[in-house]
Amino acid sequence: MPADRLLGTLLRSLQTYTDQQDTPRLLSTASSLLTTLTNPLNLTLLTSHLLAAPAIWDRPEGLGTCLRVMSVFHSAAATLVREGEIQEKDKPQPLYPDTPQIGGGMPREEWVKAVVKGADDRSQRWKHLMVLGGLFVGFEGQDREGLTRSMRRTLEDALARATNLAIVEARNGDELGAHCITLVLNHTFPLLSDADRAKLDYDGLLPVLVGTAYYSLEGFQSAYFLASIGMHIKTTEDQKFDWPSNSASARQIARVVSRPLVASMGPLSRLIAHAAEQVRDSLLVQTLVDDIAGFTRSLLTQWRQIGLSEVDASEEAQYFTADTLRTTLPPLWKLLRSTLFASVIILRAAIGRLLGDRLLSSDAVAPVMVSQSLHALRNLYFISSRTGTHSFTQYTFVCLTAIDILSTYAIHADAFLKSIRPVGLGQIPENALDRCLDLYFLNTAEHFTLVLTPTVNEELLVAAAAPYLAAGGSNDLLPIFEAAHSVILSVLSAPQSAELTAKHLPFYVDALFSVFPHNLSPRQFRLAFKTLMRVTAPPAPLSATQPDLPGALMELVHHRALSAPATPLNTPQPTTPMTQPDDSPPLSEQAVLVLTFLDALPFLPLDLLDESLPMSANLINRVSDVSMRKICQERLWEILISGEMDPERSQMCVTWWNTHGGRDAVFLGQGADENGPFMSGALPMQEGQSKL
Repeated sequence: MPADRLLGTLLRSLQTYTDQQDTPRLLSTASSLLTTLTNPLNLTLLTSHLLAAPAIWDRPEGLGTCLRVMSVFHSAAATLVREGEIQEKDKPQPLYPDTPQIGGGMPREEWVKAVVKGADDRSQRWKHLMVLGGLFVGFEGQDREGLTRSMRRTLEDALARATNLAIVEARNGDELGAHCITLVLNHTFPLLSDADRAKLDYDGLLPVLVGTAYYSLEGFQSAYFLASIGMHIKTTEDQKFDWPSNSASARQIARVVSRPLVASMGPLSRLIAHAAEQVRDSLLVQTLVDDIAGFTRSLLTQWRQIGLSEVDASEEAQYFTADTLRTTLPPLWKLLRSTLFASVIILRAAIGRLLGDRLLSSDAVAPVMVSQSLHALRNLYFISSRTGTHSFTQYTFVCLTAIDILSTYAIHADAFLKSIRPVGLGQIPENALDRCLDLYFLNTAEHFTLVLTPTVNEELLVAAAAPYLAAGGSNDLLPIFEAAHSVILSVLSAPQSAELTAKHLPFYVDALFSVFPHNLSPRQFRLAFKTLMRVTAPPAPLSATQPDLPGALMELVHHRALSAPATPLNTPQPTTPMTQPDDSPPLSEQAVLVLTFLDALPFLPLDLLDESLPMSANLINRVSDVSMRKICQERLWEILISGEMDPERSQMCVTWWNTHGGRDAVFLGQGADENGPFMSGALPMQEGQSKL
């Protein structure tokens, strides 16, 4: 059928509502006609009808319809680029290379103008974006260069202007228009020049983007995609949870993951972050952080209401069926990770804006804004605790920067910690989600001990950490056990906590030695003991009232090292990615205690150091394994030469090493001189005879 007759048939079909199953066929025909029609008026007419056709827009299927219409113009433009490349290979070069031709002899620039002219007053402004965006991506996407420089600038300028006009329509309640703006910009923004990006109305654009991404049915829909999961989880005969892949909630999760905006949430989150950095009204950034915190709060609430929150990550294989683990859970966690990464990227931009904005960094706004950011990270912690954040630099930036800012506001820091305190303070909760939130509290609280009062440190931080200090059991809880020890050490190290340290130190020392090595890693044990030496030895305030504490602690380690097992430890390793694995070579309990003894040497008073140096040599030589003993020797040598000691202690160590037999005692043993070489014919030294 000739193109003109086919056009007439298509236009009549577009004017009447048809079955939605016919819509893709009509749009495919329209895309084909765009590349074959040679009359500019027909191109304009076709575009105009596509943007206002009742067959398409009377019952739109959300962004699916917008994406299909945009694809019509994208496919037509990409087809023309491919045909142009073929023509250039098969035909001589045109007389005017800046005006490429399309099939039928129409210059490409005239073709673009004819199509764009169809975006007229018969349709809303946001529909014009589908034409401009589709053409722009079709001609210039994927490193294609299908437009002349002047035509590209014209199309970019038209896209920016149309976006600003469409934002006005979206403000008036056009929900589909807001979604379409987000869709088109998400595809075209990477291709726009900096000059045209600067033309966008970011103050109006930011609320549109956030509302579409987080609260619309085309995005994360206010986290209510979790609401129905609990109703479809059944218990099997062998007492395992089964979430069928054919259940309505599982299909709903699959649909959400496949939505255009959710599937491309990475670029969209970067677009929102850019908009947050460019808005003129700084308070919009504070509103953005409030929106993110509100969404994450809803997400955590929905997660708590379903049975999945009761199962720890390490227990999934025990409590879930194989089909659930293999089929239904992966899409859910993919969606949840998407919410985590998108939210952190946006918060990173908000915190970055705060650092350079006078209004946001004021005392009235900054503490509130960073508190909301930390609340958002807490609400997302059930995701990040599984995913791990060591390589996620933006998460680290948001977390540590927010903590640093909040630390300058003691009252707000106190209020924040009290608002996230463990539910059952003083006991280990049975629910996996509550333990996860306890871990976040402990990891966060240890950064605030310097600005909190001793009363708050004791009644809140020590009380929250105490149940985990002497707890034993599964290595799956190793991160939270270590976090509890870190909190206690942070409290004991605070200058204002001298009385608190004297009160709780005996209890903590007993707990520390009771959990090692079965429920505490060697790294954490050594760090804990080194910290104890630092807070008990001079010039720490506690040393004035308790001068014998350093000697007692050293004697405790020395006594235990003498009788500790020499077999390599099966070092506990966490099953979650939140704690980096310890790559150090395997050591015995005896070797770890010897290293712990050596780590404390730089903090000892001079008289105690003089007694401890020969003891350290004796402990090193008691390590039977050659490789472990070498590690201990290297650690002692490192302490002596690396500058860990002050000049007075260093001088004492040099004297002991060179003139008091320290070197021989470390490398040859205490009786090295008696077992060494003698002059031929010399008599052995009798018992009780002086060496001189």
